[in-house]
Amino acid sequence: MAPGSSVGSDAFALLALLVISLLVLLLLRHFLPLRTTPAYLLTPVFLALALPVSIVLLVPIDLASSSGTDDEASRGIWLPQKVVLIAWRIAYWLTFALTWVILPVLGEYTDSGFRTPKDRLLYSLRSNARYQLIVLGCGAAGLAYVFYENGFQSTSVKSLVMALAYFWGLSLAIYLMGHGLVAVPRRLFRNASVSGRLKMIQAQAPKMHEKMTDAIAELDEMEAQVFELRRRKNGISRDHQEWIEDLAETSSLPESRANAAPAIRTSGTTVPAVATDRYLAELTRKLDRARHKRVRFIDAWDRLTREAADAQAVLDASASKQLDFGKASPHASPLERITVLTPYTRYVLYAKVVPVIRLTLGATFALASTCIIWSELIKYVAPKLSIITYTVIHHRNSERGEIGFAGQVIASLWIFYMCAAALASFEDVKVWGNRALVRRNTFFESACWYAGQIAKLTVPLAYNFLTFLPLDIRSKTTFYQFLGRLIHLTPLGKGFEYFFQFFILVPVCATLFNLYGRVKNVLGFGILEDDDEGNPSGFGTGGWREGRDLIARELNGTSGLGLSSRPNHGRSPLASGHSSPTGNGGRRSQLPPISINSPNAPTLAIPPASDTGASRRQAERLSAATQAAEEEDENVFQGFAHRVRNTFESVERPDWLNELGKRPRWMGGVDGNGEGSGRADSGRGMGRWFGGRPSDGRVRL
Repeated sequence: MAPGSSVGSDAFALLALLVISLLVLLLLRHFLPLRTTPAYLLTPVFLALALPVSIVLLVPIDLASSSGTDDEASRGIWLPQKVVLIAWRIAYWLTFALTWVILPVLGEYTDSGFRTPKDRLLYSLRSNARYQLIVLGCGAAGLAYVFYENGFQSTSVKSLVMALAYFWGLSLAIYLMGHGLVAVPRRLFRNASVSGRLKMIQAQAPKMHEKMTDAIAELDEMEAQVFELRRRKNGISRDHQEWIEDLAETSSLPESRANAAPAIRTSGTTVPAVATDRYLAELTRKLDRARHKRVRFIDAWDRLTREAADAQAVLDASASKQLDFGKASPHASPLERITVLTPYTRYVLYAKVVPVIRLTLGATFALASTCIIWSELIKYVAPKLSIITYTVIHHRNSERGEIGFAGQVIASLWIFYMCAAALASFEDVKVWGNRALVRRNTFFESACWYAGQIAKLTVPLAYNFLTFLPLDIRSKTTFYQFLGRLIHLTPLGKGFEYFFQFFILVPVCATLFNLYGRVKNVLGFGILEDDDEGNPSGFGTGGWREGRDLIARELNGTSGLGLSSRPNHGRSPLASGHSSPTGNGGRRSQLPPISINSPNAPTLAIPPASDTGASRRQAERLSAATQAAEEEDENVFQGFAHRVRNTFESVERPDWLNELGKRPRWMGGVDGNGEGSGRADSGRGMGRWFGGRPSDGRVRL
C-alpha cells in the first residue's frame, strides 16, 4: 500500500458494513418473521438499525481521519475528508427521515385496522398530523429566536432543525443512559448469585402471571365480540360481513365455547346496531393488539419458568456435581440443543464460572459507568481531568493529541456501552404502552417504534461522546463541522449544552438510591417496572412465595390456567407456531384457593400431576430448595434484634435475682410470684425493647 493511500481502510469499511448488515439481519430474524414481514416495513426497520450501528464505527474513523498519528502503521482506519462528510450526510439525514417521518407513518399504517391501503395511509397521516403540528409549532417559535439572534441566514433553518432534534434526542438519551449505567452493573451483581436470582424470578412471577391472565381474558372478550357480530344479520353490509368473517377465521376462540359463554360476550363492549368502517377498524386494531399482548405475556411467562427451572437445577446439582437441564425447549436455538459438555463440566460452568464472569463484568461495567459519569460532569469545567480523554487520545512525541488504532477501538467500545446502557433501560421504563419485543412475534408497530427510538438515540449519544474530548480535537472532526457547529450557533444552544451535563445526576441518583420506589409509595404509581421483591410476607400480595408456588404448579402441570394440562389438539398460543415449554396455551380460570397459616409456613404440597415423573420431581425440588431462602427475608437489624431477644428470653435467672425482684406483700406482691419463674419476662425490662409481649397475652400496639 502506497504512503497516504486509504485502500486498506476502504476495504475495512466495506467489510464492516457487510458484517453490520449480516448482524442486523440476524437480529431481525430473531424478533420478526422475515418471510411474512412485508418489504415496505422490513427495509426501513433494517436501515433504522444498520445506520446507528455504522455511526458507532464512523465516529472513531472520523477521529482518526482528523487527528490521526503520523505513523502509517499505527494510524488506524481513516478515510478522506470528503468521503467522511458524505458518509455523515447519508447517515444523519436518512436517520432523521426514518425517525421523524417514515417509521411513525409506517407504525400507524400497520396499526390502523383498515383493510385497504388507502384507508390505512389516510388514518396514518391523520394520526401523525397532530404530532407533526405540535413539532412545527415549537419549530416556528425556535425559528423566530434564531432569526432574532443571527438574522436571516441560509443556515438558520438547517441549524434549528438539527439543534431541536439533537436536544430532544439527547434529553431522552441522557435519562435512559443514566438509568442504565446503574441498572446494568447492579443486575449483573444480583444475577451472580444463583439462589438470589431464583428468588428475584419468583418475585416477578405473580405480577407476570396476573398480566398473562388479564391478557388472555381480554382476548377472549374481543373474540367473543367478533362471534357476536358474526351471528348478526341485520345492519351489516356484504363487505362488512366479509370483514367480520376474516376476523372470525383468524380467531383462536372455538365457536362452541363462544356459544357456551354468554357472560364473556356481555362483559365487553356492547355491539352497535349498525357496523361502520370506523367501528370495524377499531375492533380489528384492538383484536390485533390483544393477540400480540397475549403472545407477549405468554412468551414472558414461559421464559420466566424456564429460567426458574434452570436456576433450580443448578442448585439441586450442588450435591451430586452433575447438572442436566433435561430436554431442550421446542423453540430452542441450534446452539442450545448441542450437548457438548458433560454433566460435571456443565455444573462447573453454570455454578462456578458463570457467576465469576457476571461479577467480573459487573465490576468492569461499574467502573466504566463511573468514568462516563465523571467525564460527563467535568467535560466543560475541567476537560483535562476526563478519564475517557486519556483512554482515547494518545500523546506521543508530538504536542498535539493523536488517535491511533487502539484509540479507535476504545472509542467504539465507549460509544457502544453508552448506547447499550440507554437501550437496556427500555425494559425497565414502563411508559411505552403495549410495545414489547417478542421472539419471532413482535408486533409490526412495536418494531417500527423500537427501530425509531434506536435511530433517535444514537446520533445524540455519539456527539455527546465527542464532547468528552478536548475542543482542539473535536473541532477538527467532520462530525463537529457538520452538527456541532450548528448546535453552538446561538447562545441558547451553548448554554443548554453547558448546563445539561449535570442532568445525568437525576437518573443516576434516582436509580442508585431507589427514588422511584419512594415516589411510588407517595404517589401510588411508579415509572419503572418492579424488579425487586414487592412483599416478602407471602401470598396475595405478589411475594416471592406466591411466585414460587405458581412456578411449581406450572412445571408440575397443575396450573389453573391450563397452560400445562390442555388437550393435545389445542393450538399453541404463540402466533408463529412456537409452542410453550409446557406445550399448550390455555385460558383464564380461577386459581385453586391457597392458604397459609403462618408467614413462615413450609412449602405447599403440590398435587400429583398427570405429567411425567421427571417434571414432578423437578417441581418438588423447585419448591423445596427455595424454602431455605425464607431466612433471607429479615434484614440485618431485624435479625440482630431477634437474636438479642432470644438471648434474653433463654437466660435462666438465679435464685437471688428472683428474690431481689419479688415485691413485698404490702406493695401488692404475693408468695410464689411467677414473674421470675424460669425465663425473663418478655414484656418487662429488656425484653420489651426487642419485640417482647406482656405475659398476660395482651398485644402491645
